[in-house]
Amino acid sequence: MKLAITNGRVIDPSQNLDGDYTTFAENGIVTSIHRNKKVPPGFEILDAKGAIVSPGFIDLHTHLREPGFEYREDIVSGAKAAVAGGFTTILCMANTKPVNDNASVTEMIIKRAKEVGLARILPVGALSKGLQGKELAEIGEMVKAGAVAISDDGMPVMHGKLMRHALEYAKSFGVPVITHAEDLTLSDGGCIHEGKVSTALGVAGIPEVAEEAMIQRDILLSKLTRHRLHVAHVSTETGIEMVRQAKKKKLPVTCEVTPHHLMLTDEACLEYNTHAKVNPPLRTRQDCAALIEALNDGTVDAIATDHAPHSEDEKSVGLGCSNFGLIGMETALPVLLKLVHQKKITLKKLIQLLTMGPARAMNLKGGSLKKGSPADITIFDPNRPVTIDPNRFFSKSRNTPFAHWRLKGKVLYTICNGKVVFSS
Repeated sequence: MKLAITNGRVIDPSQNLDGDYTTFAENGIVTSIHRNKKVPPGFEILDAKGAIVSPGFIDLHTHLREPGFEYREDIVSGAKAAVAGGFTTILCMANTKPVNDNASVTEMIIKRAKEVGLARILPVGALSKGLQGKELAEIGEMVKAGAVAISDDGMPVMHGKLMRHALEYAKSFGVPVITHAEDLTLSDGGCIHEGKVSTALGVAGIPEVAEEAMIQRDILLSKLTRHRLHVAHVSTETGIEMVRQAKKKKLPVTCEVTPHHLMLTDEACLEYNTHAKVNPPLRTRQDCAALIEALNDGTVDAIATDHAPHSEDEKSVGLGCSNFGLIGMETALPVLLKLVHQKKITLKKLIQLLTMGPARAMNLKGGSLKKGSPADITIFDPNRPVTIDPNRFFSKSRNTPFAHWRLKGKVLYTICNGKVVFSS
């Protein structure tokens, strides 16, 4: 297949490229980018007039729930949600049932994703068997089967020695360790950020130090082992400063932040709104501002959604009993473009954090439109008005705090491996 994308404004931070170009792809590979070049015969032409053409978005943090929790989400619905949001590559976490802690589950996920044929779905293997935090999982076998990282995300690794061994073992296989930074002895029983809102609602809070203590421990273990640590969903001002200082010391540490931690505070939990109950919890305006500053100064490597689908029943049992988590792939672009429209970050910076940043953090293919790169491309209109309507989601779940928000930003086409897999 030959594809030529014409008349679009190409923004590719990996090449410091921003301008009106025609992008050519053949057999799933980007072959060239030219200004004002006539399209030769034999190419299918896609007119991107008035739109942005960027490398395909990469989401380092999703939960697709298959196997075991298909009533929340499965690989088909998750892949459809991904490409509708402009994501051509997504990493899925291991908290399935059975847990992805061995090669057979890893292979099943990869096989199923290929059958679906939409986004590239890359499994993250469990760090410990059964996510129990007691014994290392079969890391080598999972990596051989296709796992690109290891993590017990959703469950923190409380045992420091096990975390050290995971970093050492993962180093021998060349994959990063993703940490869910939470000290359960400090967060146990809490459901939202510990502060004025939790007090007003009369619910137990989760203090910021529960996250920060574990970030610091794992940074120190990364220093000890000299292996790559990726800190998931950083939510606090002190936590992001710890990552900043680790980078200044040239430690192999990367991190991600989420759209909801950038855009929402714990005030979203008022009126006992369970759709705003996430882990780590939504924090304060000061924390949001610190995370946005970290986007701009290079401390943050990637924006990831932490897409975590839950059923209506699991989210309608009260703030204290409902499950943590929200869905994010289909809302990410318009929500994040609000930061661009507010001039808090540039469009180029946003695209960097959704493309080359995550690709480099996990050493993945993609994130670029350089010649020879996979033809994974996202085309979007940053000014198209949209209203977030959960009833139109491709995801099986509806747990979003952004319902009915009026925003700007619409994915027009998502192209994976040179094939149009979504068009609006």
